[in-house]
This record gives sequence, C-alpha cells and structure tokens, in this order.
Amino acid sequence: MITIIAAIGLRNELGKDNELIWHLSADLKRFKKVTTGHTIIMGRKTFESIGKPLPNRKNVIVTRDSTYQVDGCEVYTSLESAIQSYKNQEQVFVIGGAQIYKQAIENNWIDQLDITLVKETFEADVFFPEIDMMQWKLVKREDFTVDDKNPYDYSFMSFTKNLKS
Repeated sequence: MITIIAAIGLRNELGKDNELIWHLSADLKRFKKVTTGHTIIMGRKTFESIGKPLPNRKNVIVTRDSTYQVDGCEVYTSLESAIQSYKNQEQVFVIGGAQIYKQAIENNWIDQLDITLVKETFEADVFFPEIDMMQWKLVKREDFTVDDKNPYDYSFMSFTKNLKS
C-alpha cells in the first residue's frame, strides 16, 4: 500500500523557502504516529528541510544526484525505482515534496491519500498538485477547531482510489 501523506492549505499550499508555513501540533503528532515503523519516501529537498533521518522509520531519499549519500537513509535516483523496491510492503508513505507528489500521482503509483487540510490561505512557493477527485473516495474525515496548540482549523481526511474510475 502506497500512501501520500501531506498537509496543505486551502489553495493547496505546501511550503515556502523549503520550510513548513504553519505549525499544527496535532498534525505533527499524527504524522509521527501514522508513519512510525514504516518506510517513508521523500525528495532530497524535503529531507534537507527535515535535516536528519526520522527515527523508527526506513528513510528513503529520491534525488537525481547519484553521488548523494546520507547515513541512516537509502538513496534512489528515481521515484519509480524507490517505489518498486518497497511496493510489496504493507505500508509505504510518500511524504513530499511537491515534485515527488506530482510524479507519484501522475504515474498512478498511489493507493491512498492522507491529507491534513489547514483551513487557511498562506503565502507559499510550493503547492500540492491538483488531483482529480473523481478518482478518489473520501473514507474518513475528522474536523477540528483552533485550540491552544493548533492556531488554525483543520481536517484530517483519508481517501482511497475510487474503483468506479
């Protein structure tokens, strides 16, 4: 099972200057809970924005630079080769960035979408790709409002491929 996991703003914003543009404690905790014990695949820029391998996960980096190496991570020169290497695992997460998300969606390599929708607009320079919602079925949605640790309203939404498409 290959799942994209992402937090996006109302206009599909992902980030700015290679950083997150909001801080939602609940989203970070959920990300950790959901991805721990699994393989996570990310682009080089996403890895460098995190700064280190995430603990208790197999960290896979995709980069065109065939000499790129990081202790504690596996490196692939294409998203396709990374996905092919792990596609038979019970659960693999694609965690970004925008180019990796776009390639995974366009090539139909994704089984599920796990989206945190931050109900606000932000100044951004990186956006989540447009998706054809006719191809996806919303299977779970949880809505939350602002609190002392989460400065924006947000929703956790899970989608599976729509078998009718």
